[in-house]
Amino acid sequence: MGITKTAIHTAEQNEIASFFKVLGHPARIAILQHIIHQKACICNDLVDELGLAQATISQHLKELKNIGIIKGTIEGKSVCYCIDEKKWQKVRKVFSRFFDQDININQCC
Repeated sequence: MGITKTAIHTAEQNEIASFFKVLGHPARIAILQHIIHQKACICNDLVDELGLAQATISQHLKELKNIGIIKGTIEGKSVCYCIDEKKWQKVRKVFSRFFDQDININQCC
């Protein structure tokens, strides 16, 4: 979406779209699921777990970090990532509001 096109949409519509865009890649979902299932921060073990190149994983982590759904800390040579619980709850609320909208069932289709 170009900068001029986002201006015609509400802040909420742009926020929902940005979440969908980042979460729309299966590798990012796999990364999030791995972190969630570990129930702890993860440090440099995603390459073996996911079977993707380090550069690819780094790019996906960057996108997840850009929307704030994960946070990272640098400890020596390793970078550790975990779910940002506040942002996770916000994303859940945004998606809930979006999917909990009532729809009119129409017999036209």
